[in-house]
Amino acid sequence: MAVNPIQLQKFLRGMDYPARRDELVRHAEQQGADQQVLDALRRIPDREYDGPNAVSAAVADVA
Repeated sequence: MAVNPIQLQKFLRGMDYPARRDELVRHAEQQGADQQVLDALRRIPDREYDGPNAVSAAVADVA
């Protein structure tokens, strides 16, 4: 099941960009993200993301 982009952005609120995958996962964990969101973030390529739209696009690409 695909991750809801609004839910994803809720868990990434307050994230400082640019950020790498591991930083995104850590931040989402601290924000109380559920396992589905965390798994989706772990599947995106390990690179630097310049903002929330780039993260959402990467999550959609691996869904």
